Amino acid sequence: MLQMKFGLKQAVTERDAFVMGIVNVTPDSFYAESRGGIDRALKLIDEGADILDIGGESTRPGYTPVSAEEEIGRIMPVIEAVRKVSSIPISIDTNKLKVFKTAFAGGADIWNDVTALSGADKFNEDGTAATKSEPSWLAAEYLAKTGASVILMHTGPADVEEVSDFLGQRTIFCISNGVASEKIILDPGIGFGKSLEQNIQLIKEPLALCGGRYPVLMALSRKRCIGDMTGRATEERLAGTLAADLISVQKGAKIIRVHDVSSAIDTLNVMKNLR
Repeated sequence: MLQMKFGLKQAVTERDAFVMGIVNVTPDSFYAESRGGIDRALKLIDEGADILDIGGESTRPGYTPVSAEEEIGRIMPVIEAVRKVSSIPISIDTNKLKVFKTAFAGGADIWNDVTALSGADKFNEDGTAATKSEPSWLAAEYLAKTGASVILMHTGPADVEEVSDFLGQRTIFCISNGVASEKIILDPGIGFGKSLEQNIQLIKEPLALCGGRYPVLMALSRKRCIGDMTGRATEERLAGTLAADLISVQKGAKIIRVHDVSSAIDTLNVMKNLR
């Protein structure tokens, strides 16, 4: 049995990892099937997702940035609809403090930030571009005050040691500003500027990140590295994704972020019965 606290919610699964379903309320996310809103979120809940990750701004290469107001306008109807029928933990994929504040007030539990909170320096609290750097501690302070969880992600080319060092620095930053250590989740940032070799090593060594002191999320679903290993296009990468997710879980990952929730659950159920 695996237990974790997401925000103020205690979550339990009999499988070896939690399954986080992706809901991209965007027109330009790299995998078209992940795009959607209320219907997609409710479908993933029906399929058995343990967590929903809702995003209102794409982070794919060459994405078009949007304002905090537009992000909020995209994600809040989904959060509100989900909260009418489910208490499932909700993660918000954003790098803007204003967006997460609004989402948390509406029922979200986890801040999933591709900048590991360092992106908070680039925006004023109202979500507009900062002319002067806004201290990142405002973001950490908000997490500490509310008890929300945070996913700290690494971006850019780096090997396992470099990713671990960076994420270690960000965990120290968070804890020094009052965030409880049990509210921190690490994401090595597979596919975010890394070489195939670097991605492969990170998938194989999740417990090498910060000495295994924090749960690791693997976001591998249909990414280019899966295509590089299989020679398959995005739409044909499900089997490769399932294989890579399974290996990452066997190596210690505790959350897998996926487009295909029911298939991921089937894979983990087989793993549970055969281990």
